[in-house]
Amino acid sequence: MAKEKVQLVTKGSNVILDNGLVRLTISKPQGYLIGIQYGGMDNLLDLKSSESSRGYWDINWNLPEGQDRYQLLNGAEYSVINMSNDSVEVSFRSSYDPSIQSTKLPLSVDIRYILRSGVSGFHCYSIYERPPGCRAFDLAQTRLAFKLRRDKFHYMAITDEKQRIMPLPEDLLPGRGKQLIVPESVLLVNPINPDLKGEVDDKYQYSMDNKDGGLHGWIGSGPIIGFWIIFPSHEFRNGGPTKQNLTVHTGPTCLAMFHGTHYIGNEILAHFQEGETWRKVFGPIFVYLNSTSDASKAYNLWIDAKKQRLLQEAAWPYDFVSSPYYLTANERGSATGRFFVQDKFVSSSLIPAKYAYIGLSSARTEGGWQTESKDYQFWVQTDSKGNFTVKNVVPGVYGLHGWVPGFIGDYLDKALVTISAGSQTELGNLTYVPLRNGPTVWEIGFPDRTALGCYVPDVNPMYRQYGLWDRYTDVHPESDQFFTVGVNDPKKDWFFAHVDRRGPDNKYLPTTWTIKFHLDSIIKGTYNLRLAIASATRSDLEIFVNYIDQGHLVYQEMNLGMDNTVCRHGIHGLYQLFSIHVSSLLLIKGDNSMFLVQSRSGDPVCGVLYDYLRLEAPTSSFMI
Repeated sequence: MAKEKVQLVTKGSNVILDNGLVRLTISKPQGYLIGIQYGGMDNLLDLKSSESSRGYWDINWNLPEGQDRYQLLNGAEYSVINMSNDSVEVSFRSSYDPSIQSTKLPLSVDIRYILRSGVSGFHCYSIYERPPGCRAFDLAQTRLAFKLRRDKFHYMAITDEKQRIMPLPEDLLPGRGKQLIVPESVLLVNPINPDLKGEVDDKYQYSMDNKDGGLHGWIGSGPIIGFWIIFPSHEFRNGGPTKQNLTVHTGPTCLAMFHGTHYIGNEILAHFQEGETWRKVFGPIFVYLNSTSDASKAYNLWIDAKKQRLLQEAAWPYDFVSSPYYLTANERGSATGRFFVQDKFVSSSLIPAKYAYIGLSSARTEGGWQTESKDYQFWVQTDSKGNFTVKNVVPGVYGLHGWVPGFIGDYLDKALVTISAGSQTELGNLTYVPLRNGPTVWEIGFPDRTALGCYVPDVNPMYRQYGLWDRYTDVHPESDQFFTVGVNDPKKDWFFAHVDRRGPDNKYLPTTWTIKFHLDSIIKGTYNLRLAIASATRSDLEIFVNYIDQGHLVYQEMNLGMDNTVCRHGIHGLYQLFSIHVSSLLLIKGDNSMFLVQSRSGDPVCGVLYDYLRLEAPTSSFMI
């Protein structure tokens, strides 16, 4: 069957794009997507929302030292960028004039939609630009959001495991829902769907790492239609592969998050200085639509969407995007090499860094890619022998970053990497030497930048992830956690989050975790404690050796972390590695204790998620 031509029609203050499968209605010149017609449904978007709140881009930002601001992004000028029988691309642009002193957002924004013949869906992207002379500002978050028909879309899917019938927006209102400690968490006490009674709804329960996401959406009924957001690449998202982002939430809402602070905090804000120029292309992402007339095959829409994701990833970078700022495959370059780990206390030979993460980022410090938010990042995983090729890289000068599951810390190559269009940069053999001063005395956990190797308690299945942190009190109602090296198992005996304990009258009290370990002898010199933290939120962390007094204090950090991972049901946030000196004078032959003290009180969701702890002995052979 021949493909229908793509048609573009201007109707009053709206622009209509139609390829025979999908019909888009967009407000002119604002660029709000106000209608999606597909599969027999006259509009997939929420008819009860205003036209500017159905399909829209928005931004959270502030002027230096100023109040946080939120606004919808819209165009002031409409134009047709490309028009043929096979494709149409339209633009809705708003230009910022630095010569006019104002408190307006100092950013030019060009919102674009692409509809192609024979394609069951459409592409969206935007170009953000700061012309010369712009005033300083901070960018906190920007995204593309779709609010779907609340009478049609009730089932969401993020992964094979994370799929469910969702509450309705009315269920979150007083009378039907009860707000819990975390403002976004609502206990469903009288939901419209009685099967959901007793559950907790929270948008953070549906967060995904960039590296693990890339596809999420909803399935509607009457008719049965799938609405899917597909990220063919994550190069334009801030924070690298481990950055966690929202996907869907009760609404029904479907999000394409490009830039945000969730699970990191203000350290990941993009700070733009006075007069600093900048340009970045966010996207394109693909909104894929599919349908079936057989209700028993509704799940197949998810399976089909996963196949479509692979097709979109294989087609990246696209060859049909008209902006000169979006580079095609022949305008990009690549880098290839092999990655090793050198740790003489593990092996006398180089260890292939299997399934490690290698990335190119403009960050110039170890681990700085986690908070880099202005430029593009390009990441891959090595194979079982440590080989890698980073493809389709925008030309530029980059820092070469990496991290290896099973080893602490971040790799940063001493030399910068230059990527040129149409060429492959040979990096050769690269060797990461993780921090280590001596042999392992003891270790707890597995260094993978998460708390997954710890004990995660069961929760009321109706609550799903909510309240896991509060189970610490149930597990240790009277006294705090004791862990004996060589006896206890972290997966059974090391609670995943070092939080306050709920005491009488629901007051949250400081907690002290004790690590017991035996030393047959003491080596004179300095021991080193490697403390890898997967996440921290408002924690006052102190570490003592053998006695809890000032003379035995080896580490203290007040107000550590602001990533809010504990209350947002995460297993990791901003990774940090600390090296702590422990004098041999503090240790004794025989049984020793190390005390990890969460000294902040009164905060139910402060906490530290430990990734890995290792005590290293000095290399000196002088025994005490």
